[in-house]
Amino acid sequence: MELGTNLSLEAKAAPTHEPRIVTPATFSDRSPGVRTQMLLVCAMAAIIAIVTALCLLLIRHRLQEQVANDLAQDLRQSVKTFQNLQAERLEALDRENALLAELPTLKALMTSGDDLTIQDGAAEFWQLSGNDLFAIADPNGRIVAAYTRLDTSEPALHQALGALIQSSEKHYLLNGASLYACSLRPLYFGRKEDGSLLGYVISGISIERTVRQISEPTGVDASFVSYGKTIVTTLSPNLVSALAKEPAFASGTPSVPSSVQFENTRFLAATEDLSAFATSPLQLTVLKSFEPAERWISRIDGMILSTGVIALLAGTTLMIIVARVLTRPLEELSTSVRAFGMGDSAHRIPRYGTQEVRELSLAFDGMRGEIQRTSQALLESERLATIGRMASSVSHDLRHYLAAVYANAEFLAADSLPPQERAEIFADIRTAVHGTTDMIESLLIFSRTGTSVRKSPELMSALVDRAVALARSHPDAEGIQISTCCGVASESAAFVDGKQIERAVYNLLLNACQAIRGTSDKGSVFVALSAHDEDWVVSVTDSGPGVPENIRGSLFDPFVSEGKQKGTGLGLTLAHCIAEEHGGHVTLLSSAPGQTVFQLRVSRGLSPSEEASEPIQDHIVHEKTWS
Repeated sequence: MELGTNLSLEAKAAPTHEPRIVTPATFSDRSPGVRTQMLLVCAMAAIIAIVTALCLLLIRHRLQEQVANDLAQDLRQSVKTFQNLQAERLEALDRENALLAELPTLKALMTSGDDLTIQDGAAEFWQLSGNDLFAIADPNGRIVAAYTRLDTSEPALHQALGALIQSSEKHYLLNGASLYACSLRPLYFGRKEDGSLLGYVISGISIERTVRQISEPTGVDASFVSYGKTIVTTLSPNLVSALAKEPAFASGTPSVPSSVQFENTRFLAATEDLSAFATSPLQLTVLKSFEPAERWISRIDGMILSTGVIALLAGTTLMIIVARVLTRPLEELSTSVRAFGMGDSAHRIPRYGTQEVRELSLAFDGMRGEIQRTSQALLESERLATIGRMASSVSHDLRHYLAAVYANAEFLAADSLPPQERAEIFADIRTAVHGTTDMIESLLIFSRTGTSVRKSPELMSALVDRAVALARSHPDAEGIQISTCCGVASESAAFVDGKQIERAVYNLLLNACQAIRGTSDKGSVFVALSAHDEDWVVSVTDSGPGVPENIRGSLFDPFVSEGKQKGTGLGLTLAHCIAEEHGGHVTLLSSAPGQTVFQLRVSRGLSPSEEASEPIQDHIVHEKTWS
C-alpha cells in the first residue's frame, strides 16, 4: 500500500504528461512527405509544361516568320518569272512580226489601198501567225483589219488598237475582258531609213495562258485588275469578289507583300502596277495561300506537343521516384519526432536515405536518448522531492497524534484514575486516532483520484448538508458557526460521484475552519449553493485572515499549507482534482481579512428533461471513518 501511495503521489506532484503510444497511423492525416512529393511533382510538371509551351510558341513564331519570308520570296520570284516570261514572249512576238513586216506579199497587200482587199488578205496572215490577236492599220493609224480568237466588240477593239499604235512603248492591250501582250511593227516600202510607211502590223497573245503557266508549277495565284475589275485570274469566283473589295489592291498602288484573309483562307499578297505598259490602268496581284504551310506548322505543333506530353509523363514519373526516395526517410523522421513529442519513445527512426538524413536521424536518436536519461533523472529527483515534502508535511502531525495516543495510553495504565478523567483520556485518544485516520484517508483519496469516479443522479443540497454535518463534528470546527443557503436549487439533481463531491465540499469547509482557528476560536463560515445553466456552484466564505500572498500561486499544489497548526496540505488539492474530474474547478474568488471566498464549480451532467425523468437515490448519512 505504501509503495502504491508513493508512486501515485509522485505522479501527482511531478508536472509530467502520461506517455501515450503513438503509431504511424496516428499521423496519417498529416503527411508532409506526401505534400513535399506533390509539390516537387507539380513543380516539375509546371516547369515541363512552361518550357514546352514556350518552345511551342517560339518555334511556331519562328516558323510563321520563315513561312512568311518564304512566301514573300515566292511572290517576288513569281512576279520576276512572269516578267521574264513576258519579255521572252514579246521578244519572240517581235521577231514574228518583223518577219511578217518583211513579207513582199503583205507589203503588196497594203499598197492596194482597198480595205476589203486588205481585210481578206489579212485573214490568211492571221492564220499563218497562229496568234490570238492580229491587226493591220494604215499609215494614219486607222485600223483596217483586226482579228481575235474571242468574241469582242469591234469598235472597242479598234479603239484599243489605236491607243496602242499611238503609244509604241506600251505592249499590254486591254479589250473588254481580254488582255493581250502585243507587238507593234511598222510596214515600209523599201528600207526603213528612206522608204515609205505603208502601215502597221500588230500581233498579240493572250495573257491568260502565261498566267496559268506560272501559277500551276509554283502554286501562286495571279490576277490582272483594271478599274477594279478582274480581267484575268486563277482565283475562284468567290475569292475574285473578295479581292475586289480590298482597297489596297483595288487602288493599284505598289505594295510590299502583306497578309489578307479571304473567307476562311489566309493569303500573302503583293501588287505590281503595269499601267505604264498598258493601254488602260492595269495591276498584277499575286497571292499565295498560307494553308499548306499552316498544315505543316500544325503537324510540327503536334509533334512538339506529343514530345512535351511524353517528357511531362517521363519527368513526372522520375520526379515521383526521386521525391519518394528523398522524402520518405524525412517523413518517417518527422513522424518519429512527433511521436516522441507525444510520449512514444520507441518509435522507429529511419536508418536509410541520403547522408544528410542519416546524420540527422543519428543526431535525433542521440538527443532522444539524452532527453530520456534527463527525464528519468528529473523524475527520480521529483519523486524524492515529493517523498520529502510528504514526509515533512505528514511527520509533524503524525508524531503529534502518536504522542497523544502514547501519553494517554500511559495515563490509562494507572489504576487510580477516576472515571471522568479516564473518559477525557479516551476522548483525546479518539481524537488522535480520528486525526490520524483522516490524514491517511486524505493520502489514499489523493492517490486514487481519477480512477474511481462512479457518477449517479444526486441532490446537490443533500451532499452539501452532509458535508456541513461532517465538518461540524470535526474538532477544528468547535465554536465556529457554519450556516448554509441552498435557495431554489435544493430540489435539483446532478450527475456526479456523491462521495467525492461531498468530500470536496467537506475539505473546503475544513480548510475554512482551520484558517479561522489559526487566529481565534470564534468565527463564521457561510456555504451557498446555486444552480446555473450548465453547472453547480458551491461558495464557501469564511471570516478568517485570508490566504497569504506568498502561496496564492501554488494554493492547489500538494502539501502547500501555511498558518495552520496542523494538516497535510492536501485538502484544497483534493477538492480541485475532484472538481476537474466533474468538468469544473475550484477558484479563490477573493481573499481579505474577514472575508475569504472559495468557489467550487462542477458540471450538472444532466439536461433539464433528464433531471425530471431520472430517479433520485435516497440520501442517507452514513458514518464516515474521517468524521
